[in-house]
Amino acid sequence: MAALLHAVPKFQGPAAWGRPLLRLWCCTGQGDPKRWVGRRSPTSQEKPPGTETEKFHIIYRFYAIRVLGFVSRLKLAQTAVTVAAMPPGLYWYSQGLLTLNSLCLVSGICSFALAMLCWMSYFFRRLVGIMYVNESGTMLRVAHLTFWGWRQDTYCAVSDMIPLSESKDQVRDVLIRIQQYSGKQTFYLTLRYGRILDRDRFSQVFGPLSTLKNSNS
Repeated sequence: MAALLHAVPKFQGPAAWGRPLLRLWCCTGQGDPKRWVGRRSPTSQEKPPGTETEKFHIIYRFYAIRVLGFVSRLKLAQTAVTVAAMPPGLYWYSQGLLTLNSLCLVSGICSFALAMLCWMSYFFRRLVGIMYVNESGTMLRVAHLTFWGWRQDTYCAVSDMIPLSESKDQVRDVLIRIQQYSGKQTFYLTLRYGRILDRDRFSQVFGPLSTLKNSNS
């Protein structure tokens, strides 16, 4: 997965994203992704009371999340095609048109495709694409992917977020866990390939970055 995170940003750039693919994550205005290319809109958990009229500020962005969303949907399509080949394989085997070794090969490919889909989905659904904080600094909004590769916004109380100083992760790690005291959900962000856009607000939520352990120490 570290190799994938390292490779994906290389596909970025003005030329590459000047013509975004259908339904990919797209930015408008001052970098706030208020619109999606295509017909599908981002899903969102119910916004907590009192934040309907508040403005949210972006504090972190992982630009390659839109590529991973496309990869996730591509993997779903590839898995569907692979699994769809199983029934014909069983029929051909029953008719003596397919050997047992060939049927086992098809079954192995299907099983591997399903296992990879589950693993990739588990990771992609927890990888942070964008993080926002409301004006009062009490609510964190995390934009991440769904199982289907589309965007979903999850709201978390800032008071429930565990500071990075209490994390066992190191500042040079590819992924750093974002956890809650309530244990509701764990997200992952990458400081190596992502970008903190507002260090002051980021520090108000997760504490100063200097509190993260250094792998060289």
